[in-house]
Amino acid sequence: MTLLTVTLSVLGSLGLAAPAHATEAAVERRDCPALVPAGTTCGFLIVPERRDVFGTSTIKVAFAVHKGDGTRADPVVYSSGGPGSASLPLIGALADLAPGRDVVVIEQRGGRYSEPRLHCPEIATGIVAGLTRPGDEGITAAADVCRARLTADLKGYRTREIAADVGDLRRALGYPQWNLFGVSYSSRSMLLAATLDPAGTRTVVLDSYLPEQAAWYDQAAPALRGAVDKLGIGDRFRAMTERLNRRPAVLETHDPVTGRRVTVTLDGNDVITLLGEAMRETALLPVVPVVVDGIADGDYSLIQPLLDEAGAALVSHELGQYYAVQCQDEAPRNTFADRSLLTVATDATVCDRWQLSAAGPDNSATEAPVLVLGGQYDPTTPPESAAEAAGTLPNARFTEFAGVSHGVFLGSDCGRRTVTAFLDDPQAPAPCDPGRAPYPIMAPGALHPTTAGYTLQAAPWLLAPLGLFLLASVLQLAGGVLTVRRGGWVTALAGLTGLAFGGLAALSLSGMSGNPLPLAFGLPPALVWYGLLAVASAALSVVAAFRLRAPAVSIVPAGLGIIFVTWLYAWVL
Repeated sequence: MTLLTVTLSVLGSLGLAAPAHATEAAVERRDCPALVPAGTTCGFLIVPERRDVFGTSTIKVAFAVHKGDGTRADPVVYSSGGPGSASLPLIGALADLAPGRDVVVIEQRGGRYSEPRLHCPEIATGIVAGLTRPGDEGITAAADVCRARLTADLKGYRTREIAADVGDLRRALGYPQWNLFGVSYSSRSMLLAATLDPAGTRTVVLDSYLPEQAAWYDQAAPALRGAVDKLGIGDRFRAMTERLNRRPAVLETHDPVTGRRVTVTLDGNDVITLLGEAMRETALLPVVPVVVDGIADGDYSLIQPLLDEAGAALVSHELGQYYAVQCQDEAPRNTFADRSLLTVATDATVCDRWQLSAAGPDNSATEAPVLVLGGQYDPTTPPESAAEAAGTLPNARFTEFAGVSHGVFLGSDCGRRTVTAFLDDPQAPAPCDPGRAPYPIMAPGALHPTTAGYTLQAAPWLLAPLGLFLLASVLQLAGGVLTVRRGGWVTALAGLTGLAFGGLAALSLSGMSGNPLPLAFGLPPALVWYGLLAVASAALSVVAAFRLRAPAVSIVPAGLGIIFVTWLYAWVL
């Protein structure tokens, strides 16, 4: 290493050197690596891996541009949170949110569509392995294997570099000014991008704002408990946790990387971690009181959908990029005194093994108009801390959305409309009522707890007994009416009763068509009583089958009725 290189590196570490790479970043066109709407082009931004080191290698940061109709000159640029979540799949939804504007999505360096891709499947498998046996040895070994495999200079994968990529992309694409849009973690990187590129920033939207000063890991457990208390189920939540700690749940799931079946043991802290992740989904919030109440009463089957979805979420982030950011920018400001949540304990272990140096504070601020969005029940970035942090920005306003969780624009139509109005006019008020929840919260007892609906989503052929029962009812009604003078009225009544069950069941389920997610955890309680009509239909079918001179074929609907009633009450309900 030359004396000049050493000098520039030392000065750069002290924040005194000029940028090591003063040349403009270049772009390189590529085929889009994912399904995108028409009018979208994709490319790579070619940037230094580390801007503070002279002579560093270059990397490729993925981006995409969806062209608007030109009625709005200033584009919207979006980056997903995580860290490590992909942005490209959301470009269509963003185009709907910002009509008339170009929409640009920029992936984080190290993300799924960027090069290099910092993925760590070993850690996902290690987390699952840790649930099959006690201790964190699996996580420790997985962290070591992944760290040894990654050849990138991880000091280049942190918030300041991610934010600098945004400004470089604006200049490379030739936009004089644009609007920055970040959600969750990327609210932090986008605010810093506005700080680094004030002339190029028109407005900033921070959804589920994660302030730089927040000690996220230390606040994780209290934030989750706060969201649960807002739902009014704090006592049942504690009862659920205590029950699971006394008698852990033993369930089967798939390793999200290998696909193999594994048996895991979940105590109270494991399940509240799963629940906290699930509560980030606004459409799932309404059923949380039902789920907590059911698990507290010992129905551990309600954990299965949470467990399976958590496995899929593990591989939705590029974990190498996630830990590069978290271990440099987030972990150092936390004490990790409370490691009750699995996420916190895992991240503490990985960061202990990776031993990355803490990045300095970024001190983000901007004079541009800022809209901060918060969800009432957000268990990850509580609206209270977002509102407080928004108060420190000179030109920011905060809006809380009732009944909404993490990622307001994803779960709230009013949130999306508010963002659109802000982009058109930063002084415009919300065009809708943010105090109106998109879905009502369900109290315990509002659903009959069962995961039959969840199983049927994956195996719809299991609905065969229902289909055959209803078909038999139609044929019974038609045949009974034609033979009513020969005693067919019993058959007709059996068919009519069966169809009445089908109609009432469909009517009760249609009331949940606006938000079908709760059906994975329960069904309308009225189905329990409507099922008595199916019982009556089966009984009448048996009577019709064994009446004097009954045709032999009448035994078929009788058998189907018995099978269906057994299926309904022994499995579905």
